[in-house]
Amino acid sequence: MAGLAESGSNPDVELLYDINGLAKDAPHWFDRGMEFVGEYGLLLAMVLLVLWCWWTVRRRGGGDAASSVAALVWAPLAAGIALLVNVPIRGFVERPRPFVDHQGLDVLVSGKTDFSFVSDHATLTMAMGVGLFVANRKFGLAGIGLALLEGFCRVYMGVHYPTDVVGGFALGTAVALLLSPLAMALLTPVMKAVERSPRAGWLIRARGVAPAGQESLIPGTRAELPEERDLAA
Repeated sequence: MAGLAESGSNPDVELLYDINGLAKDAPHWFDRGMEFVGEYGLLLAMVLLVLWCWWTVRRRGGGDAASSVAALVWAPLAAGIALLVNVPIRGFVERPRPFVDHQGLDVLVSGKTDFSFVSDHATLTMAMGVGLFVANRKFGLAGIGLALLEGFCRVYMGVHYPTDVVGGFALGTAVALLLSPLAMALLTPVMKAVERSPRAGWLIRARGVAPAGQESLIPGTRAELPEERDLAA
């Protein structure tokens, strides 16, 4: 993989220079904003999006509230597992950061000494976005949009090749989807036990919300609305 990046004539490197070239023409304040957004801002936005979806789920209640919350819990867990899977991938590929092999890049973040393929940020955000999509289509589309923006920012900042980002998207999506059935089988009973707890039940359903007669976010329920159908539908 490192060898593919040595020539400036391949599309991966050309796209890297095209996107990173936007940073050279942008005002200094804009680059500093992109640096914060690409390094921390979008990750924080993704966490807030998951919390917003959880707040909506628990207020809506419904007979399958526990399954809905279990799907939301899976989103950050999928991101964590994807990052762990990426550790041996990075060590096997050993692709240097683009600024190591290519001159003239405007690198917005210094101190990046680890390998480039695949992008941790792209992996994490896409895993959370796809995991969120399994729970709720509307919130999930927003999450996937944030992940795509994160991938663009990593190339814009000069710290990843475009294929690093694409690889991260593929890895995050694969982990979130392939392990979702097993995760739901394990997490749903746990969330149902939490729901029955007098002290922790509010984590699943807001106090005073009826357990039935509300729309659910998980497929296969009687109260499901068409616009809230999830990816498996």
